[in-house]
Amino acid sequence: MWLLKTISLLVFFEPCHLQFPRPCATREALLSKECCPLWDGDGSACGASSGRGFCQDVEVPDQPDGPQYPFSGLDDREKWPLVFYNRTCRCAGNFMGFSCADCKFGYAGANCNERRESVRRNIFHLSRAERIRFVSYLNLAKQTISRDYVVATGTRREMGNGSDPMFAEVSVYDLFVWMHYYASRSALLGGPGNVWTNVDFAHWAPAFPPWHRVYLLHWEHEIRKLTGDSSFSIPYWDWRDAQACDVCTDDLMGDRNPQDPSFLSPGSVFSSWKVICSRADEYNSRGVLCDAREEGPLRRNPGNHNRNVVGRLPTSAEVEFTLSLTDYDTGAMDRSANMSFRNTLEGFGDPQTGLGNSSRMGMHAALHVFMNGSMTSVQGSANDPIFLLHHAFVDSIYEQWLRRHRPSPSQYPESNAPIGHNSDYHMAPFLPLHRNREYFITSKDLGYEYSYLLDANQRLAESMHPYLVVLQDVWPFLLLAGLLGGVVALLLTAAVLTVVRRYKQLPWLHGRKWKSIFALPETQPLIWSKDNVESSQPNYQTTM
Repeated sequence: MWLLKTISLLVFFEPCHLQFPRPCATREALLSKECCPLWDGDGSACGASSGRGFCQDVEVPDQPDGPQYPFSGLDDREKWPLVFYNRTCRCAGNFMGFSCADCKFGYAGANCNERRESVRRNIFHLSRAERIRFVSYLNLAKQTISRDYVVATGTRREMGNGSDPMFAEVSVYDLFVWMHYYASRSALLGGPGNVWTNVDFAHWAPAFPPWHRVYLLHWEHEIRKLTGDSSFSIPYWDWRDAQACDVCTDDLMGDRNPQDPSFLSPGSVFSSWKVICSRADEYNSRGVLCDAREEGPLRRNPGNHNRNVVGRLPTSAEVEFTLSLTDYDTGAMDRSANMSFRNTLEGFGDPQTGLGNSSRMGMHAALHVFMNGSMTSVQGSANDPIFLLHHAFVDSIYEQWLRRHRPSPSQYPESNAPIGHNSDYHMAPFLPLHRNREYFITSKDLGYEYSYLLDANQRLAESMHPYLVVLQDVWPFLLLAGLLGGVVALLLTAAVLTVVRRYKQLPWLHGRKWKSIFALPETQPLIWSKDNVESSQPNYQTTM
């Protein structure tokens, strides 16, 4: 039933919000530098006639960035999104989206005034039907070309400052692969090999947890739109103390290929997937952007990685140490930060000492290295669907830290963080715009929760969920079996009574001979004599 619903919804697919929206990828929009599409509900820009939002100038912060990126005016992500657009929709109330057509995270309804709460659950607590549905949704997103978004294949300068648009179509899933690539790619300074690698707008600095939080929320929202399943939530993989890739099975994320362990098993739907934006060194040597073309099959070989970089998957003790760190970020707020929760969570701080620039990767980074394939590339890691399960759990650790330490907004750095990471910086490459500080808040304010962070009674109910689902599916059969069993028992009882009544008058059944045959000799009395009680043998009373 859900599959038919999904197929029918593809015909009436609704727009949502990411970059680059098709209405803003035209020559006219790029030259005017305005991205204020019409809202279909009333035909006005940003739904202004209905009070949903207004087309306004983009305001960017002027706080100084850290020294890690010593250039200005060379990268399209600087002061995002001004290189492409200086006017966008600013939505009112609980409305959100590049045309204010959608609701803020945690809200639903025609007027976006209904609170919606969802629970992200352990993938091993999903029922078999839910696992199948999750894998099917992933594959549907991979096979469905986005009808509303395209990705940039050239810089603004290569586009002739907008007169010659350079965009490509991608699938719904690959749209997010490209976004992760675009945020983490090297800066192109002009010409082959002329790049700056020490820059990342989503990693290595304070925005790492908030940026990926927004990324997952948008991905979740997009899948709900694509499938019509408003109850969908990304499951997480709790990898604490894992000895191997527990989710690497053909019914989940894909087992090893028996002929070549660096590829996926042909029994997995993901074995047919092709990756994009996975050749960072090639792009850098040519001085170009990823063009979103297919680049070969998905690769993974968990556990056969460089043991000098990652010894094992993170432990519960290391997660607890990370959570105990009271400072969100410290020092230069990059990979050298000491005793920094963010840096230790990301994997560049030692999860046992908290010291930065660790020679071994820990926490988040450890799992990427452990997967030994597409996940190992920072820019191309989102090609592997395990990325979603992994980052959902990383986000849950971020959520635990927020709840435990209740940081004030001032803990998030306002200035001097690496470029893209100051509190008021707009996250690249998202449209609609999101500031980093807006997601330095609990997930409860964004409409979602993690099952293992629920209270004890709720956690018990959650762990029982897959069994209850199975019971719900089979209870009619159990009821029918019980009724049939009852009927059979009644028939047997009636038959026995009939036989007894019919033959009880037969004289040969009452003879002593037959009684003696079936009588068993009494070898020990059931009631003890006085002599027995006073003996030294234990009985219930003396034992007590």
